Order: sequence, then structure tokens, then C-alpha cells
Amino acid sequence: MRLEGKVVFISGGAQGMGAAEARLFAAEGAMVAIGDVLEEEGRRVAAQIGEAGGKAIFLALDVTSESQWQDAIAATVAEFGKLDILVNNAGIGGHGTVENTTVADWDRVMDINAKGVFLGTKSAIPELRRAGGGSIINISSQLGLVGVDNSSPQYQASKGAVRLLTKSTAIQYAGEGIRANSVHPGPIVTPMTEAGRADPERNELTLSRIPLGRHGEPDDVAYGVLFLASDESSFMTGSELVIDGGWTAQ
Repeated sequence: MRLEGKVVFISGGAQGMGAAEARLFAAEGAMVAIGDVLEEEGRRVAAQIGEAGGKAIFLALDVTSESQWQDAIAATVAEFGKLDILVNNAGIGGHGTVENTTVADWDRVMDINAKGVFLGTKSAIPELRRAGGGSIINISSQLGLVGVDNSSPQYQASKGAVRLLTKSTAIQYAGEGIRANSVHPGPIVTPMTEAGRADPERNELTLSRIPLGRHGEPDDVAYGVLFLASDESSFMTGSELVIDGGWTAQ
């Protein structure tokens, strides 16, 4: 097993890509803590992992709260004894232009998508240090690398921020054996993309921008995150793993 004996914390692990990551990591031998605001869904994923023979707990987490992050990491260590891997997966999307984006909309997306990653990283580093090093994987987006006309400016700005925060973290903590890498998924079949996929015009436009001609599946991303979490990627830090069906190759 690729994560035998490792302890993982996944924010936004109640559904979508986070839930796929949690299930895959547990199947690969990890003990998994799922943090999310979606309590019912998160507890269901943890229970499913347990029924399959894995080990998982659910912890209520609003990623914009530093105290909730601190409590969640402390609870993870209390349950499993340490922390080896952090996956900053929680995030929200948005649509609109610069002119019709309100300050409240900007702040909400930036708080969850960018500040949430900062707070998770800040809260996890002391425990990763105590464990002798570890891996931080931050879920950005292909829109953290390139711009597009039909996604909100705050979403794209937040995902660009995640990319550079990852590099800063990687450089600052490489000497302590703490690695940090970002993952840049293209459009994936998750609740976040459900509305767009249900709109024929928007869906056709999206598919036209993906050379492989389809949306990705959560497991397409989860296997990439697994690689970055495992010792197989021990010489990677500050890097970008793009899983976008070819979107940014154009």
C-alpha cells in the first residue's frame, strides 16, 4: 500500500474530489481525517470508509476559521497520533465579470479558496514538523494557470494565489522535509460543475475547450494527489501537477 501508516487530513472531503481522495487514500493504507462544513455528507464518507475496512473520522471545519483549523488538526493528532499529509481541497466556484462582481462575492471566494489554504497550511506545519516532514497538496485549478471569459475573476484570482502560496511554502519549508505541491484540475464531474454541465450551451463550450473531449472524473484527480502524497514524489516540491484534459496545452 502506498500510504501505509500515514495520517492524512483532507479539507472539503465530504463530496466530489475530496471524497474520492479520502476513499482512495484509505484504500492505500492511510488513516484519514475529513474536514468539511457538510456534516451529514462527511460522516457518510467516513462511515463508508470504515465499512470498507479503512480508518476515517469526520471533523466539522469552516476553512475560513483559524480556530476551527487548529481544533481539527489537534483532533486528528489526538485520534491518530500524528499528521503526515495535508490536502487543501475545499473550494467554491463562481461566474461573472469584474464589473458585476460585488466586494462580498470577491471576499467570500477569496476567503474560502485562498485564505482557507493559508490557514490549513499554517495549522498543519507544526505537526508535519513533529512527524519529521510531510506532504502538502493544494488543489488549485487550470484556471490558476490561465484565464477564461466565463469564470469569475475572484475564482481565477484565488486559484492563482493557491499556486504561488504553494511555491512559497515549498521554498520556506524544504529544509525541514515538508514538501508542497499544487494540483490543477480542469473541469471535473463534481457538485461544483453540476449546474454548468446541466446547461447545454455552457457544457458544449466547456467541452470544446478540452482536447480530450470530456469532463474529468474525481478519481482522475485523486490518483494524482495520491502520487504527491506518497514517497514516490519525494523529489517534488513547489511543482504543479496539471490534470486538465489538455486545456492548458493550447
